Amino acid sequence: MRLNGRRESNNVEDRRRMGRGAKAGIGGLGAIVVIALMTFMSGGNLGDVIGNVIQQGALNGLQEERAPQQREFTAEEEELAKFSRQILAGTEDVWTKVFQQMGRKYTPPTLVLYTGGVQSACGSATSAVGPFYCSGDQKLYLDLSFFTTMKRQLGASGDFAYAYVIAHEVGHHVEHLLGILSEGHSMMSRMSKAEANKVSVRLELLADYYAGVWAHYDDAEYNSLEDGDIEEAINCAEKIGDNYLQEKAQGYSQPELFTHGTSAQRMKWLKMGIEKGDMSINTFDVSESDL
Repeated sequence: MRLNGRRESNNVEDRRRMGRGAKAGIGGLGAIVVIALMTFMSGGNLGDVIGNVIQQGALNGLQEERAPQQREFTAEEEELAKFSRQILAGTEDVWTKVFQQMGRKYTPPTLVLYTGGVQSACGSATSAVGPFYCSGDQKLYLDLSFFTTMKRQLGASGDFAYAYVIAHEVGHHVEHLLGILSEGHSMMSRMSKAEANKVSVRLELLADYYAGVWAHYDDAEYNSLEDGDIEEAINCAEKIGDNYLQEKAQGYSQPELFTHGTSAQRMKWLKMGIEKGDMSINTFDVSESDL
């Protein structure tokens, strides 16, 4: 991506020097990635690993806060932190204009950078849940080490792939501001687990679509995309599909457990957002077969 000279967002809380015991929180784009990788590396069952993450998190949540950890950040960490601030600034610029065109006001989220564990309005979380968005405080949480996990464990790397991760979580914030996220969660609370998972898939695919919408307008405004960037993000979308991760983890997939969408679905909706940039498109308006 072409980011030289681009501004950095001030809506950032850097908590990377704060260490604390934490329990598992609400996962976003990265939750299923790390859980599936844990399953794959341990040779265990996906459901068991999820349970272990939650159980271990609950135990950690009972621990007292640790003293702040004093350490120097590597040059790579600092570069990723700057990159994340620039991408967040880009989402602020794009969504402010898009919301204005819709006759609405965009209130940007806050990006919280942390290491190891963090406290949010949605509860405590460890970095094992990956990047996530909490509508309770309108913040997105990111441990920068997740990008290393993407690169080394999934073979999904590149600046636009990393930008997609951030833009996806901002996409959940857009859902929140439009009332889609709360409506979806309300629906899920009244459904069976299997049916609720289907709603979750629609929410995740819509966040993918909104990530693409951001890229569409960011490139139009700043000519930010370079050759190979879209391919990086599409490759990332493929590698974090539910079916891909489950098959990598346990050799087969279980569609009834899908919560984020298949590789094909995630690639489709991200690409559609990049190509169209049309806010009238909504994953809740299409049949299940058309997702």
